[in-house]
Amino acid sequence: MKNSRRSFLKNTGLALAAGYALPTLIPRSALSAQGQVGANDRIIVGFVGVGGRARQLMEHIPKERAKIVAVADFWRQKMIDCINEKKNSGLIGDGEEWRTYDSDVELFEKEKLDCAFVATQDHCRTIPAAHAVLAGLDVYAEKPLTAYIAEGRRLVNIVRNSKQVFQVGTQQRSMRLNEYGCRLVREGKLGKIKVVQACNYPISSEIPADYAEEPIPDGFNWDAWQGPTEYRKFNSMLLGWMQWRPYSGGEMTNWGAHGVDQIQWALGADNSGPVALAPMPSGNGAVAAKYADGTEVHFDLEYGKAPMGGAIFRCEKGNLEINRNNLKANPQSLIADAPEPDPPEGPTWIARPHIENFFDCMVTRERPHADVEIGHRSVSVCHLVNITRILNRPLQWDPEKETFIGDDEANSYVDRPRRKGYELPEV
Repeated sequence: MKNSRRSFLKNTGLALAAGYALPTLIPRSALSAQGQVGANDRIIVGFVGVGGRARQLMEHIPKERAKIVAVADFWRQKMIDCINEKKNSGLIGDGEEWRTYDSDVELFEKEKLDCAFVATQDHCRTIPAAHAVLAGLDVYAEKPLTAYIAEGRRLVNIVRNSKQVFQVGTQQRSMRLNEYGCRLVREGKLGKIKVVQACNYPISSEIPADYAEEPIPDGFNWDAWQGPTEYRKFNSMLLGWMQWRPYSGGEMTNWGAHGVDQIQWALGADNSGPVALAPMPSGNGAVAAKYADGTEVHFDLEYGKAPMGGAIFRCEKGNLEINRNNLKANPQSLIADAPEPDPPEGPTWIARPHIENFFDCMVTRERPHADVEIGHRSVSVCHLVNITRILNRPLQWDPEKETFIGDDEANSYVDRPRRKGYELPEV
């Protein structure tokens, strides 16, 4: 899909000699040595998914560094609506057009891209992310990265077997205050951790059996939208996918993916996770997770009042609350040297520094702030909490092997059956 510098220059010379006009937009990988991204070339971007979060990300992409040229979605009308919205906002300028595709596979086959932004629904995000990596593209994938733990490990292996850069959209990893706060805890500057308290994020619900079948909207590939999940007849209520268990883990994997990510970062557990989980006596879905060093994380703070994007670290020298682009401490002197918050780019959606980090790593080929392993491990903890709630009993987890110890029933929740045609690629 990508030309080497040598073949690109050869083809360019032949085209010029023949008097053909060359396109003004050329993938920067075609301009760079060994097929890599050059520091001064413009990045060519394709989007998979055009929903609300995708549209926010589009606005955060710096025009001076990158250009969106195409989008893919299972619902054609959504692509039309998105393009009209971006023309009205000025993101798509006069004379510019975004090409549209009905599948990620078609997008990757027909467009010469440098990277893909994958912002689909949770249950069908891993497959296009894997397809993009195997197509030789760098990837920015929204969170939560996965719907099941095992597919996360498969995706990590696919990325590690490639040379691609993979950033997960937990953008607090690129916020200065969050980095500072997590480092204080991780380096022991607040003393020994007594306990970490996190939000009791709600889990999703089972789909009611009595939903009546409705006509599928024109131009909507309902089969593909359901991806690897069990096929269900169309009902518009299912489009609120975050509330339904086959499609999402609810707020536990939505905001929880951000909050747990900060906990993992602060505990220095980016390549690991808890070793034991159990329902708490307080009930109401509260779960206690214990790490190998004895640190306990209690998901017991009231939803809506607790820090959604982090947690409260109760330590020997005082308490530190880490939230999105915000720190609170008691005593306040614990964060006397904290940097200023990042300037807002809209109502709490600070994504540009994270995208800039991704683009920087496309040039340097370094791992980005929220590498695929980090994203996988953080959302795995969210899945573990939900499994504990579903089974409502203590569980022992091996974070190295990523299996429950001596518990076949619990291990049945680590992965899921996949419908034919929606399997993950083999490594």
